[in-house]
Amino acid sequence: MLVRIVRMRFDKDRIADFQDSFNSIKEKIINYKGCQLLELYQDRNDECVFFTYSHWESEEDLNQYRNSEFFKEVWSRTKKMFSEKPLAWSVNKMVSLGNKNGSPSL
Repeated sequence: MLVRIVRMRFDKDRIADFQDSFNSIKEKIINYKGCQLLELYQDRNDECVFFTYSHWESEEDLNQYRNSEFFKEVWSRTKKMFSEKPLAWSVNKMVSLGNKNGSPSL
């Protein structure tokens, strides 16, 4: 499994546009071949910073998505809203723990 993390900073006046756009496409992304998880985070201290966090079955699946016409169209529209260049990482999950009691673990 491959985990993809993308950090994006938006112009403050484009945050709502980005959120609307993400909400309109999120189901298509999660249903793309190989996508197992899709999450969107907003920084707690800087409302202009967002992260997407996604799990892919393989690097090939991620690359097929990134080379799709759908992604090219979405990315072309999204990058016009950025206030700085996005950062992206592809990582391997090494450990994943959850608290069985449902309460946060430290």
